[in-house]
Amino acid sequence: MNKLSLLAATAIVAFAAAGGARADDVMDAAKARVAAAVKRAGAWDGPTTGPTAAPNKTIVYLGGDLRNGGTSGVADGVKEATGAIGWKLLVIDGQGQVSTRTAALNQAIALKPDGIIVSGFDAIEQNAALASVKAAGIPFVGWHATIEPGPDPATGMFANVNTRILDVANTAADLAIVDSGGKAGVVIFGDSNYAMAIGKAKMMEAEIKKCSGCTVLSLEDSPMTEASLRMPQLTTSLLQRYGDKWTYSLAVNDLYYDFMGPSLASAGKSGTDAPHNISAGDGSESAFARIRAKQFQMATVPEPLHEQGWQLVDELNRAFAKQPWSGYISGIHLVTADNIAYDGGPKNVFDPDNGYRDVYKKIWGVK
Repeated sequence: MNKLSLLAATAIVAFAAAGGARADDVMDAAKARVAAAVKRAGAWDGPTTGPTAAPNKTIVYLGGDLRNGGTSGVADGVKEATGAIGWKLLVIDGQGQVSTRTAALNQAIALKPDGIIVSGFDAIEQNAALASVKAAGIPFVGWHATIEPGPDPATGMFANVNTRILDVANTAADLAIVDSGGKAGVVIFGDSNYAMAIGKAKMMEAEIKKCSGCTVLSLEDSPMTEASLRMPQLTTSLLQRYGDKWTYSLAVNDLYYDFMGPSLASAGKSGTDAPHNISAGDGSESAFARIRAKQFQMATVPEPLHEQGWQLVDELNRAFAKQPWSGYISGIHLVTADNIAYDGGPKNVFDPDNGYRDVYKKIWGVK
């Protein structure tokens, strides 16, 4: 072998070795993330100090669509928390429509509440109406209303409450990578009507593409509000298009999987056959039921919905006291059939056994 050929051969071996190392690094990182996420939730790591309860407050909770398990689950937490702190609560359903949410926000302003919670829709969508909320001097907080947790100067939102969506997206995608042994054929479901949702879908796509043996078959842009109408036929179409290449699904919300099962069953699929369905939020009751029964959903990366409802009330209390937001961001948890029995699993919701209710009551000075 001449010197040039030797150098070329050495370079090829080095390139292959580097590629193998990169593949191993991707798999090792994915395994580590999944292993951390399936652990039982630990002790409370949120705020332990803050203002005592402001008296005699009335707040409005505006849910983008209360048919959505995440939005309704947070509403349940808010109801618990407002009952504990001694506030009056009014709940309005945005019914999954932009115009209805606009009308609901205007209705909320007219009620002259002390505070407003906007939940489960993009704040930018309602920028004009939220400007009116700000102009009226009504403090407001959000759940999944912006991409990043915390204050949003663009809308005047005191604080947005959600997990870090990049961590959620990567955890869901990493489970597909690990479970497939680095050979997943993935269809991703997102919704461009919602900046957070399509952003999360693209994050999952980017994570899957780091896996050299995995394939993103398609990223399906399908509105969550139309899932009941679209998903049955879309599922059948995807099965026809990709066949056995489609081994995993990644969705930005459990809602998509509410309407896939009958189409998969009609195609001769059992509840544990591919495609294995993984959700990057929010941990609905129906998702927990499917995972427990091993029927057409493998896993979800849930939000601690009730806990976040309590946090929203606490953030409003901080706004009333003219104090900064708490700075708390919930950690990441991954629910599968193997760990569903703990951290709220028997109740079909992720409700960490970390004593958060007692902590918030202590902060507020209530029993």
